[in-house]
Amino acid sequence: MRKSVNFCDYFVICSATSDRRIRAIASSIADELAKYGVNASYRPGFESLTWLLVDTGDVVVHIFETNAREFYGLEHLWQAAPRINWKNKSR
Repeated sequence: MRKSVNFCDYFVICSATSDRRIRAIASSIADELAKYGVNASYRPGFESLTWLLVDTGDVVVHIFETNAREFYGLEHLWQAAPRINWKNKSR
C-alpha cells in the first residue's frame, strides 16, 4: 500500500456476518498483537458497526459486515495496489 497511500504498508480486508463477530475478530487481533507488544486502536466506521478498523500504524485491518464489504468495494477502490493472497497454513 505504501506506493498508493502514505499512512500504512498493508491493508487487511475481511468479512463477518454480524457485529458480534466483527467485535470478536477485532478483539482477537488486538489480543494477539499485544503478545508482541504491538498496540492497536479501534475506529468504528459507523454506529451500526458494519465496518471496523483496527489500526497498528503499518497495517490497517478493515473488518466489514458482509454486505458492507460488497457495498464499499475497497478491493476495487485500491485495485492498483499489489495484492497478497494469504492463507493460514496452521489450520
